[in-house]
Amino acid sequence: MTRTRVAVVGGGLAGVTAALRCADAGCEVTLLESRPWLGGLTYSFRRGDLWVDNGQHVFLRCCTRYLALLERLGVSGLVTLQPRLDVPVRSAGTGATSRLRRNGLPAPLHLGGSLARFQLLSPRDRLGVVRAALALRSVDPSDARTDEQSFGAWLAAHRQSPRSIEALWDLIGVAALNARSDEASLALAATVFQQGLLDRADAGDIGWPRVPLGRLHGTAMAEALAAAGVTVHSRTRVHGLQASPGAWLLAAGPEQVVADAVVLAVPPSTAEALMPAGAVALPRGWSDRLGSAPIVNLHVRYDRKVLDEPFLAAVDSPLQWVFDRTDPAGLREGQYLAVSLSAAADLVDTRTTELRDRLLPALTQLLPSARAAHVEEVFVTRERNATFSPAPGSGRLRPPQLTYAPGLYLAGAWTATGWPATMEGAVRSGEAAAAALLSPDAAGRRAVAA
Repeated sequence: MTRTRVAVVGGGLAGVTAALRCADAGCEVTLLESRPWLGGLTYSFRRGDLWVDNGQHVFLRCCTRYLALLERLGVSGLVTLQPRLDVPVRSAGTGATSRLRRNGLPAPLHLGGSLARFQLLSPRDRLGVVRAALALRSVDPSDARTDEQSFGAWLAAHRQSPRSIEALWDLIGVAALNARSDEASLALAATVFQQGLLDRADAGDIGWPRVPLGRLHGTAMAEALAAAGVTVHSRTRVHGLQASPGAWLLAAGPEQVVADAVVLAVPPSTAEALMPAGAVALPRGWSDRLGSAPIVNLHVRYDRKVLDEPFLAAVDSPLQWVFDRTDPAGLREGQYLAVSLSAAADLVDTRTTELRDRLLPALTQLLPSARAAHVEEVFVTRERNATFSPAPGSGRLRPPQLTYAPGLYLAGAWTATGWPATMEGAVRSGEAAAAALLSPDAAGRRAVAA
C-alpha cells in the first residue's frame, strides 16, 4: 500500500506538530524549513557565555495541547509549572507588592481572597473587577459579533476604572494578547480570561522553561522528527506551490518536492503568496489586513542578584514583566533578567541606546536591590512580527485549517483556532491541520482532484 506523501512547510510549533501527527499515522513526511533551526519564533542564540531566548515564552496549565507536545518531544521534565498560581505584582511608584494567588476553592472563588487583598486597587475597584469578571464568564467568544467589539469598550461599559484596566486587566491581557484592551478583540480577550482564570481554578498556573528554548523546542523537535522518520530540510525556502493532477509540486531551492498533501505552517503573508487563488474564502490582501504586532525584550546582566522571584509583573512603570533567566542562560555569577514588552509598536524601532536610557532607570526603580548592583551588559531583541494583530474583527481574517484546494491545509497560530497567538494556539492549529489531512474525507477529496 502506497503511503501518503505529506510536505510540511515550516518548522515551528504548528508545523512540527502536524508533521509528527502525520508521521505517527504512517505518512511519508518531508518538512521544509527556511531557517537553520526548528522552533519558529521560539528559539535561542549564543551571546558570549549566555544562552539567550529571543523572547520570554510562558504557558498556563490550561495549555493542554502544548503540554502534550512537550510530552511527545520527551522534554516535559525541563519546564516548571506552578503548583498554584502566584504572581507578584509591584508598583514602581509606591514599591508596594501585591500577589495574584489562588486558593483551594473552585472557580471563580479561587481568586476571591487574592483580589480582596490586592492593595494596588481601591476597595471600590476590587469590587468592580469581581462584577466584571463574573460578567465576562458569560461572554460567547464564538459569536462573530463578540469579535467585532473591543475589549476596552466592553470594560468601559462594565464601569472598569482606568486604574483597574492598568493594574489588572491589561496586566494580564497585554502579555497574553500582545495588544492593549482598547485595541483587542473582545472574543480573544474573553477566551484568555475564561480559559486561563475563570472557568477552572488551576487553569492559570504558570509554567516556564528551565532550559533555553533552543533545547526545549529546537533540539527536541529535531530528535523527535528523526525518530519518527520525518525527512527534514533546513535552510530550504519554498518559493512556489503548484497543483498538478493528483499531487502538489513544491519549488524548494533548486529542488522540487512532490507531495499528495501539503501543510503550510508559515506566516500568513507567505501562506497567501503560496496558495492558489480561491484556496480560502478571503479577499485578496487578507494577510496584510490581519497584520502583525511586535514584542521587544530588554536583557540586563547584573553582577549580583537583584530579583528574588522567578518573575515579577510591573505597574506604574513602562515595564511589564521581568523574568529571571540566570539558570537557563547558563550564567554562574550575577543575575540575568529579561524584560518582556508586548504591544511594543512604539518601541520596536527605537535604538538600543535610547531603550537602555529609558528603561534601565525604570528597572532600578522597580527593583531597589539593583541600585547597588553593577550593570555588566544590556542588549535588546526584537520580534517585529511576533503575533498577528488581535484587533476587533480579526476573526474574520483567520482562515480555517482546511482549504478549498484539495490536499492543501494551513497551520499556524494565526489560523482559526479560537485562541490568540500563543504556543497553545500554534499547537492546536497543527493538530487540526493533521486531523483534517488524515480524515477519510481528505483521501476522497484528493482522489476527486486526481
